[in-house]
Amino acid sequence: MSARESLIDACGAEHVRDATSADAIGGVKATYVVSPVDTDAVSAVMAAAAEHGLAVVVRGAATKIDWGNPPTRVDLVVDLSAMNAILEHADGDLIARVQPGVGLATFQKALAPARQRLAVDEVVPGSTVGGIIATGLSGPSRFLYGGVRDLLIGITIVRADGVVAHAGGRVVKNVAGYDLCKLYTGSYGTLGIVTEAIFRLHPIPEASAYVSIALPDEATAGAKVAEVLDSQVVATAVEIDRSEPVGPVTLCILIEGFGPGVSARASRLVALLGPDAHVSEQRPQWWGTLPAGAASLRITAQPSGVPAVLQSVARASVDCGLTAAIRGSAGTGVLYTSVSRGATAAVARFVDAVRETCTAEGGSAVVVKAPAAVKSVVNVWGRIPAISLMRRVKTSFDPENRLSPGRFVGGI
Repeated sequence: MSARESLIDACGAEHVRDATSADAIGGVKATYVVSPVDTDAVSAVMAAAAEHGLAVVVRGAATKIDWGNPPTRVDLVVDLSAMNAILEHADGDLIARVQPGVGLATFQKALAPARQRLAVDEVVPGSTVGGIIATGLSGPSRFLYGGVRDLLIGITIVRADGVVAHAGGRVVKNVAGYDLCKLYTGSYGTLGIVTEAIFRLHPIPEASAYVSIALPDEATAGAKVAEVLDSQVVATAVEIDRSEPVGPVTLCILIEGFGPGVSARASRLVALLGPDAHVSEQRPQWWGTLPAGAASLRITAQPSGVPAVLQSVARASVDCGLTAAIRGSAGTGVLYTSVSRGATAAVARFVDAVRETCTAEGGSAVVVKAPAAVKSVVNVWGRIPAISLMRRVKTSFDPENRLSPGRFVGGI
């Protein structure tokens, strides 16, 4: 039986087609595309792929399909967009079980009538649940609620050999399987295919306020962030935005809760930040989005190192003749910077300079999106101290290296 016949036998002829140029992953052409509808179908597909030695890349809405390295080969694209059901919402337990193809915005809309939400921001419009798990992408709310890995309490996965496995469960305080949930989060589809996810939910707050102030430089911004973090004001998010390399730094703090309490806490923040601070019920236009640019980096540091990172981005952009914007969570030290289109060598120098500072400040710099020419000359992931352990994990979960080969750290 041919590979195509085996795939048809696994999930039906109507769910299998030949790949086109539009199905290429990072410029690497695929051979087949399958669109399974449930865990059993994914299991059968992966068993067929194992039988024929097919390299598999998973796709949802494809909003972040070009993140990471291009795969070394793609024989089969497993399109999960048809697996878009909300399987269970136990509002009394504050949990929900969903398939990976559910759009994050659709998920939030379905939870809203119960005055509940998944405390994850839609940083990239159109993202699916599977996509945010695969990339570990969170937004401003990570400051208070943690990231995707902290809210994911249970998963069903299909291994490279087609075996179905489960981790975690429906109980928020259940400890079993937590580490495995965290392991799959941010693994870029290299360890298995997530076919169901169980999330811990939170109530939608009664009121919210955004307290903003424009600050003249990096040092002042760092000092104000430190004051906010040391204060008794419990913020949901502490974000910064700088649209130009040497321009002012906007600091914005989100306060949520009961109406009178939000107003009182916002007033305390204004007193703390100074008379130029202002309060709004409307989020800033830039809030919870990635800065636009030809190349984007996810950069991290200790919160105390954020001023040094801001300075490094500004200095490197000027030195390399690029225009850079930066924004993200000053409270957690998870930021994103994007640079304008420029010569490949200039972008590579920018990445190296910023990465050096991030490393010195206890963090890292990962190129999440860039032209193919840039990715071919820079180390997308940077130096990873635990790479030997990560390779052993990959070998354990996918010994034939067929799941998204080459996309992750160190060519995993």
